[in-house]
Amino acid sequence: MGNKAVISLATGLEDAEKVTVALLMAIGAAETGRETVIFLAKEATRLSQQGVATGTACDVCPPLAGLIERYRAAGGRYFVCPICFDSKSLNKDTLIEGAEINGTIPLWKWIGDDNCVTFSY
Repeated sequence: MGNKAVISLATGLEDAEKVTVALLMAIGAAETGRETVIFLAKEATRLSQQGVATGTACDVCPPLAGLIERYRAAGGRYFVCPICFDSKSLNKDTLIEGAEINGTIPLWKWIGDDNCVTFSY
């Protein structure tokens, strides 16, 4: 079994259920001791901004803000695609805790030669 996990998320609040599932997968990995990164690309880069991941995806879904906090508390990190981030004119000063502007090469360096489990949403 791999000791790292990467969750690739390219969907933002236009599909809040998909965001919820990606966060739950990342929380599961982080809370069971895996080093975990969510790679935010495309519309998901907006989730790197403070105050964006709010609301609830469905009647029985947990609130997004609580999932973000739970992931943070478990040591979860975010790598935010720099091209996607810049194309949306987002603000580096309002990144959420644990978010870094890092592209594919830093992600591959983070994975290194370790085993890595991946999920893509």
